[in-house]
Amino acid sequence: MAGRYWEDFEVGEVIDSPEAYEITRERLLDFATEFDPQPMHTDEAAAVAGPFGELVASGWQTLAVTMRLLVGSPLFESGQVVGVGLDQIRWLKPVRPGDVLRARGEILSMRPSGSRPNQGFLVARITTLTDGTAVAAYDVTMMVPRREA
Repeated sequence: MAGRYWEDFEVGEVIDSPEAYEITRERLLDFATEFDPQPMHTDEAAAVAGPFGELVASGWQTLAVTMRLLVGSPLFESGQVVGVGLDQIRWLKPVRPGDVLRARGEILSMRPSGSRPNQGFLVARITTLTDGTAVAAYDVTMMVPRREA
């Protein structure tokens, strides 16, 4: 298997996505129309009268983009990472058309699997950023392959 194994990570390590993703107006509207058709995401006139005063991306779109960015990062190099849980999901600031998103993961803890010797668990704090400002954050527990004994 290519990529990083559980043993290659360390607590405190910070991993940034090598790519970025722009939330264009078209992408925002397409996602919202299909998955989160609230007026603040799909109707500019209604959005102006809404809580943010303008069209904003769905928080779910922000997290979906974050996942896409992470899959292209060293965190997922093995191609065999399995998410087993999310905690503390927070949408910190609205994402607007034109915002360019990046993802960052910080390894918070690690432990070997008690039942699968070829797997280990990582807990990482994932932060979605635009212009260095956090717009979303969550903690994820991931099962990662270990080197064979």
